[in-house]
Amino acid sequence: MNRSFYHYLMTLRGGKPTDALSTFATEAGKDIQFPKHSTSYEEISDYLEMNVDYLPSMDIFDTAWDHYLENNHPA
Repeated sequence: MNRSFYHYLMTLRGGKPTDALSTFATEAGKDIQFPKHSTSYEEISDYLEMNVDYLPSMDIFDTAWDHYLENNHPA
């Protein structure tokens, strides 16, 4: 079974404060409502758009999602 997006995202925590992906991961780790078991782009994207203020741009999520797909679904 593939890991969830949240599980992947938690591997990005702890980087430089200027790294947008690391900052997103760190803040998502503090978010108790984050859909932790989801592997659905739509579900996570909707959640982020409607419920969080720690993500300054959805482009950051899209970049993280692309990395997730590359790391979770190897060719």
